[in-house]
Amino acid sequence: MGNIGVFGTVAYILVIVGIFYFMGVRPQQKEKKKQQDMLSSLAVGDTVLTTSGFYGVIIDMTDDTVIVEFGGNKNCRIPMQKAAIVQIEKAN
Repeated sequence: MGNIGVFGTVAYILVIVGIFYFMGVRPQQKEKKKQQDMLSSLAVGDTVLTTSGFYGVIIDMTDDTVIVEFGGNKNCRIPMQKAAIVQIEKAN
């Protein structure tokens, strides 16, 4: 009864690898795709939340950077990577 053989061992390893894939890799890929979809929908005028916790409004964009205006005084404009944006509130 203790002799499961080569096929049993290979099947056991494949089950373990499958579990790791569906519990670790797959959710990470889904989250990355969700983040990319969010960043691709950015537009000038959107209010964004940055990774540092600041809210601002996008006033200009290039391929991989955005210029975000913080506060109401129009003097605090900071260029940053799109990857630093974690949440978007679309402009009306």
